[in-house]
Amino acid sequence: MKVLIDACVLYPTVMREIVLGAAAKKLFAPLWTARVLEEWARAAVKLGPAQEAIARGEIAMLRANWPDAEVAVDPDLQAQIWLPDPDDVHVLAGAVSAGADLILTLNLRDFPTRLLTEYGLRAQHPDAFLRDLLNQDPDAIREVAEAVRQTAEQLSGVPQPMRQLLKKARLPRLGKALG
Repeated sequence: MKVLIDACVLYPTVMREIVLGAAAKKLFAPLWTARVLEEWARAAVKLGPAQEAIARGEIAMLRANWPDAEVAVDPDLQAQIWLPDPDDVHVLAGAVSAGADLILTLNLRDFPTRLLTEYGLRAQHPDAFLRDLLNQDPDAIREVAEAVRQTAEQLSGVPQPMRQLLKKARLPRLGKALG
């Protein structure tokens, strides 16, 4: 399954690490556009200039780890698409251009089902997506989530119970299933 990942999923660290950990386990093929990656870097600026530099470093690693994941957006297609939020048109255009099966986003209302159906796509929240992957391959998702939890604990220096960590990361249903 090919999944175009929106910037709002890539920007929060814990969510990104679990989603990309699942991709590394070959549970799906990740996709993104250059604009999605740029939105991530610009969002990081809100936490300070050093955070933008860190984000750009992480983006470089992403590009190195998944060299075929970045997709070009067909400008003619993009000009024909309408969405409630014009800033999300590039996401849908990228997904269509790449032949994606799914758009992974926190902003489901910005991607109306009726419109996505016209393009043979659907949008899904990362919590539901990861729960689906947990049902398909519980060992892989448990391993990924535990590795992310351990890293969070090492970086923070405080215990990070799985359920609380995932709830804070906007993945409460996954946290309940794993916690």
